[in-house]
Amino acid sequence: MSHSFYNKQWTEAQAAIGDLLQQELPPEPPKPEKDRLAAFQLLATMYIKYIQIFRKLEQSYDQIVHPQKRRVLRHVLDGTMGRILEIKNEMVNLEFSEFHYFDDVLSDLKLTPSDIEIPIPQFFINERAKALKEREKLLGQILAKMGPQDKDTGKEEIKMSVDDAIRLIQIHERARQGRLRAKFMREIRQQEERERLQANRGAPTLDPEVAAIRIQKLWKGLAQRRRTRREREEEMMFIGMIPPPLPSLKNQPQTLAAKTEGARRVTQDMHEQEYQQALITIKDKIRETEGPDVKESMQDQIRQWFIECRDASGKFPEIPTEEEGGSAVIFKEKDPAEVEKELKEKEEGKDKKGKKGGKKKDKKDKKKKDKKGKKGKKDDDEEEEGWKMAPSNFVPAVNEATDAYKTVWQPRDESENFSQKHDAELIKEEKRVEVETEIRIQVDELMRTELKNLKLAVDRDKGKKKGKKSGKKKKKKKSGKKKGKKGKREKDLTPDRTIESLYEELVTEGIIVRCPKVMLEEYEGEYAYLGTTLRQANIEPMPSLSDVRRLVTEFAMLPLGSPAVHEKAPLVKSVLLAGPRGTGKRMLVHAMCTETGANLFDLTAANLAGKYPGKDGLKLMVHMIFKVARALQPSIFYINDCHMMFKKKVPKTDTTDPKRLKKELPKALKTIKPEDRIVLVGTTRSPFDAEMKPLASCYQKIILIPRPDYASRHLIWRKLITKFNGIISNSLDISSLAKVTDGYTPGHMVTACTQVLTERRVAQLNKKPLGAVEFIAPLARVDPIYKEEEEAYKTWYQKTPLGKKRAKAAQGDDDDGKGKKGKGGKKGKKGKKKK
Repeated sequence: MSHSFYNKQWTEAQAAIGDLLQQELPPEPPKPEKDRLAAFQLLATMYIKYIQIFRKLEQSYDQIVHPQKRRVLRHVLDGTMGRILEIKNEMVNLEFSEFHYFDDVLSDLKLTPSDIEIPIPQFFINERAKALKEREKLLGQILAKMGPQDKDTGKEEIKMSVDDAIRLIQIHERARQGRLRAKFMREIRQQEERERLQANRGAPTLDPEVAAIRIQKLWKGLAQRRRTRREREEEMMFIGMIPPPLPSLKNQPQTLAAKTEGARRVTQDMHEQEYQQALITIKDKIRETEGPDVKESMQDQIRQWFIECRDASGKFPEIPTEEEGGSAVIFKEKDPAEVEKELKEKEEGKDKKGKKGGKKKDKKDKKKKDKKGKKGKKDDDEEEEGWKMAPSNFVPAVNEATDAYKTVWQPRDESENFSQKHDAELIKEEKRVEVETEIRIQVDELMRTELKNLKLAVDRDKGKKKGKKSGKKKKKKKSGKKKGKKGKREKDLTPDRTIESLYEELVTEGIIVRCPKVMLEEYEGEYAYLGTTLRQANIEPMPSLSDVRRLVTEFAMLPLGSPAVHEKAPLVKSVLLAGPRGTGKRMLVHAMCTETGANLFDLTAANLAGKYPGKDGLKLMVHMIFKVARALQPSIFYINDCHMMFKKKVPKTDTTDPKRLKKELPKALKTIKPEDRIVLVGTTRSPFDAEMKPLASCYQKIILIPRPDYASRHLIWRKLITKFNGIISNSLDISSLAKVTDGYTPGHMVTACTQVLTERRVAQLNKKPLGAVEFIAPLARVDPIYKEEEEAYKTWYQKTPLGKKRAKAAQGDDDDGKGKKGKGGKKGKKGKKKK
């Protein structure tokens, strides 16, 4: 794609943002929405539009090479990301569910589910590529020092003497030679039989013309059959009944596009280096050429001000201090509003001089008015019940970036800037202000000394003493020294240790682990097309794997990848992934680390067994983990089988002590601030074994991962068979295979593919096509996830805090969202008072 394409895409995104901002920033505050469905439709439409804008902005930011444009784009991109997360939070609070379905909205907007797929921004990794390489190198060096890890410790080595080994080799070799000899003898006998038959038959008596016609007939029939088969395959491909053949990777358009994108990223780095160099050179040039003239004009201006003040008041004025803004404050052009404010303050000051007694009365009157006003407001709020959009932290940022685009980049003609390098004029405007501020500080110092000399000269003429003034100055200096209060800090248990040494220790202990590279797009799953229809029929649908992928992106990946988004977005400290075995919980954790470049801290009970024993050891370990995690953000804390931590009774045979972190970890999680890009991710296959209250208090967001539905199974089988070098042909009925494998998870499917598609079977695919029956035998050895087990997960999820709220809303306790919210709140207050 060209520069103009991405610039055009940016323009389209900005136009769409402009339309949304009119809705986000109305001239008058909107009235509360009493209908919950209408409120959700409004939020869902905004959510989908913001995702479409985000997709365009992310692609433009990744490929635009102009360094100054990229800064404005990044500002808008972060704001859009944050706004998506805010709207998602609003929808969760409105619907009391983490999962949302947009079938009707998508059909109204004429969109497909792929159009609203949230991409993971490329800059999460690209802009930290050097730091990630260094970290990977350091991790590799530490692991190399430790030596090879014995992974197969459970397998016993088979010990054998040399004589037994030689005898075994001889037996196999003799068997091989015997098989070869039998094969040769069979071929010799067949050859002799052919020769004997040929001798008995005699010479051929067929006419050459008849033989030629027979050969032509056979060849034409073969050619026609091939042509017919090819035309049938083309027709089936056209109607989508069979997949197209896999193209060669070299000539594939996607491969060429990826090469072009890589080349553009290299150009980005070059242009960025040139821009950084230009910032220094242009500033120096402005300082040399324009600096002396600016300095002289400032000095003349300040001297003129001295004279005017002396003529008006009879005294020389004082130049404001550097903290107050220096001489720039004196010559600042004031807005009409500021002038009016100053005049009002002067008038109030005059009134206050003669009316000291009236102050108390005024204050009392004001208090009474305020109280009345507050009461009136409360009454209004009680009258106007319904849903209101919460104030946004990101809309002002998006609005500011949009204004910058409209004022700077929209009207700018870039027809001559074909290579899209930096704009020198914009740099000059920016650096001229910086140079002026630097020169003003120098000029202010010079003029203060000059003013001091002037005052001394005038005082000498008048015969005045200097003592009083000097005393006043001293007092001012004393009054200016104020010490700020020191905030309470946590006690550092490792003050003499560097982050590198702590990191090495945690890697050596196996707490920081190397994460396998897994992309989120590898977590396959189809969109749930009947979600809205089922909800309208008061049936709560099971979420699809596509919905799970979306939630993981919103709750973990987008905030972890961008510091600006994490600081202002709704803070998510912990996520629980609950689902049956083989649904890809660990894969999602690895995808989070890969896509955001996060460190992975394995805090599983089995991994921590025997490490840092005792209470002091536990405190030291938690302190070290959080210290390293904050220094090397983003970081993910991973706990497998996290239900064991909150289990009522742990079996005596379990020596891992799973409840070890039960008290310390929730305490440490409370210390996580918006600027700390740290998230705790727990995975469990039996969440119903844990106590609900402590589990729900520890994990802020609970994501239920179901077994895949038919559509997801159909998609996963196609992708897995292709991934394991299988060929999808007419003889492989994937639709029937997906139907038969109801209840089997992606993990079971991967196991079946590895067992069926061996090297030998892949080599035979051209002669013997793959059949659906071949996958049944490996799957028959595995127990599927039965419907009863899935229902157990569903009932458990309904007992979570959000599930309970959802159930109440479904039963009509909220009276369709009209006015029972206040009653519920009152009940809660009474309950608290009783306690």
